[in-house]
Amino acid sequence: MTTMNQDITRKSLLDKFLGIFAEVHGGEGALSLLMTLNIFLILTAYYIAKVVREPLILAGGGAEVKAYSSALQAIVLVGAVNLYAYMVARFDRRKLLNTVVIFFTACFVAFYLLGLADTRYLGVIYFVWVGVFSLTVIAQFWSFANDIYTPAEGKRLFAIIAFGGSAGAVLGAKFAEVLIDVIGIYELLLVSAGLLLASLLITNYVESRKRNRPLPNVAAAVVAEPPMSKEGAFKVVFRHRYLLLIAIMILLTNWVNTTGEYILGNVVSKAAQASVSGIVDAEAAKQAERVFIGKFYGDFFFYVNLLGFLLQLFIVSRVVKYLGMRVAIMALPAIALGGYFLIAFTPLLSLIRLAKTAENATDYSLNNTARQMLFLPTTREQKYKAKVAIDSFFVRAGDVLSAGLVYAGIHWLTFSVTQFAIVNLVLVMVWLAIAFLVARENKQLMQA
Repeated sequence: MTTMNQDITRKSLLDKFLGIFAEVHGGEGALSLLMTLNIFLILTAYYIAKVVREPLILAGGGAEVKAYSSALQAIVLVGAVNLYAYMVARFDRRKLLNTVVIFFTACFVAFYLLGLADTRYLGVIYFVWVGVFSLTVIAQFWSFANDIYTPAEGKRLFAIIAFGGSAGAVLGAKFAEVLIDVIGIYELLLVSAGLLLASLLITNYVESRKRNRPLPNVAAAVVAEPPMSKEGAFKVVFRHRYLLLIAIMILLTNWVNTTGEYILGNVVSKAAQASVSGIVDAEAAKQAERVFIGKFYGDFFFYVNLLGFLLQLFIVSRVVKYLGMRVAIMALPAIALGGYFLIAFTPLLSLIRLAKTAENATDYSLNNTARQMLFLPTTREQKYKAKVAIDSFFVRAGDVLSAGLVYAGIHWLTFSVTQFAIVNLVLVMVWLAIAFLVARENKQLMQA
């Protein structure tokens, strides 16, 4: 072995430390850590922005307006996705990354100024914008990650990088909770803007390193791809069987999960009402009901995030390495199938909580990482155009379909919790079949 090859394979202390959580080769640790920090900053910025979103939309119109705004968000995303596809076809990678992030950073500053001016309908506008921001910027980060890593590297290293997103999601909301009393609600938007700019600095450094001084272990010859077409993002998705299957799978994932959230919320609300049935004073009963729900969800979110955190650190990379992508992709629908079967026949709060904890924790860790890996064997056009379309519009479309199901189930069909769970069971079986097809297509593409 030559001296150069010895230098390439020699592992630093950082490489060895990260190797506890995933298979890291010599020289890969520093870049992986930078990418992990990058997505950490993006998710922290988003969750701070999300904390600001709730009081603006709820105080400005209530839960009903929030539901309508979610539907409006799906419509706006159609235009946003096509605009993004237009930019992908005309900008090089660096210009695309910088333009998108700088635009959203400027929007944070603009919303800060609009908030100070007490602008009318700000809550609705901001709610829709946050949805576009989060889905676009996060999808773009993973498009970039898929672009700079080879399929073999991504399968090994994405578990580490995705940990940054998990940590950002957990800490972002906590940062907002602490800072909101110190600096104010609108000032939090400036914090998100600063974090987003910091992430862009990392992106540009990684981009320069990959473009000008590629790491030796990824310096293999790259097959030249044809130039970007002028096709819109949705046309790219519908023209390729693999991408369309992923889109359908993501839609079903969100449809099932969001309906499951309704099932849990419905049962928790009834349990809260039952817990205060002996309180005569209406105001005191209402306050006690809120406390019950708040304590339940605080505890629920803690254990979901803790389990997701542990899965991401110690399980995800090993599932992908030893059991393969098929198991990684099909694990969540298999868990959901067991969970909703349990709920359909034994709709007890304790069992619903257990099922949703397992489902959500797996979704946030293993499923999220596997979902990002699905784009490793795709072309650059598919990574940027199709991925953003799938991770934004099709995600939100699943939420809209769930809202339609809940509305029909409540107002027209008078569904019980059991009946909603049975509908989810049917959807999960379709989801499981689609996941199997996605896994088969992915295997063929990875071997090509």
